[in-house]
Amino acid sequence: MTEYVSTTPGLFPLPDWAKDDLSDLKGHQKHDLISGDESEDITAVYDEARETVLDAQLEAGLDLISEGQLRWDDMLAHPLAVNDAVDTEGIVRYYDNNNFYRDPVVTDELGFSGDVAAELEKTVAYTDQPVQAVLPGPYTLADLATDEHYGDEEAFLGALGEYLAAEVDAFPAHETLFLLEPSLVENAPEDGIDELASEALDVVATATEADVIVQPFYGALEEKVYAHLLDADIDAVGFDFVTEQDGSLYNIQEYGATDDIALGLLNGQNTLLEEPEAIRDRAEWVFDKLPVSDFDTAYLTTNTETFYLPYSTFEAKLEALADAASLAEVTHA
Repeated sequence: MTEYVSTTPGLFPLPDWAKDDLSDLKGHQKHDLISGDESEDITAVYDEARETVLDAQLEAGLDLISEGQLRWDDMLAHPLAVNDAVDTEGIVRYYDNNNFYRDPVVTDELGFSGDVAAELEKTVAYTDQPVQAVLPGPYTLADLATDEHYGDEEAFLGALGEYLAAEVDAFPAHETLFLLEPSLVENAPEDGIDELASEALDVVATATEADVIVQPFYGALEEKVYAHLLDADIDAVGFDFVTEQDGSLYNIQEYGATDDIALGLLNGQNTLLEEPEAIRDRAEWVFDKLPVSDFDTAYLTTNTETFYLPYSTFEAKLEALADAASLAEVTHA
């Protein structure tokens, strides 16, 4: 019987009060970006906001609790943006949507940061519930960043895998690690690089004893990219069933799947509220279409990060996820 687990791929919206407080404290200019050396006042706001989103997840009944990445100025580039070997420069559009980030330009050898680990330490100290860590995957970071040090795509991708692995090695005990890889969809790697992308994921995955889930989103993976991803030493692949159902189903039907699966069934960018029963029905619809009789674990999640949402909508979607997992656990076998 499949175990249903409710969770999210991270990066939550800030509570409204925290937005107001931080706007007053740090503004929106480049010199006010998060760098790891914030003032005590700014740190205090983020600490209280983190506790707020942790409480929201606990009250909703989520199975896996995420730190929320509230300090991330950039929804994917943050682990590079806070590194001493990186300069953050001009504004760049994320793919083809209306979100932007500051270009992380790698100018020197990437060294250990520990920034994300420090946030997870605070999370683990706050709750006894199983904790999920979240990072961008190495290919997505390589795609979004500018390399002015390593010299070629292969070396840069390998360096990012090693860098992320060192960061993960410093994490406190965590149940799962979600690696977000939207660039595998939005800017699919060419022949040869697709295999290297999976090898870089291996490097990160071997740095933790937790279950590792690779979560692409904004569509379905190209066939070759998906096939290489299955070769990586990971526990689950995520699928964006909000954006692309047919392509996601085709990949699983044609190439199989890992023993566990992550189902992106709620829209992380839209304020429409899904009912738990509807989410359960979507999960069962997916399984009815697949040749796989059962997965060991099915992670029910939003298709993307949820920072796009109004905070009240975010809370409602957490509750729907948790309720859907409970319903599915007793109805699907």
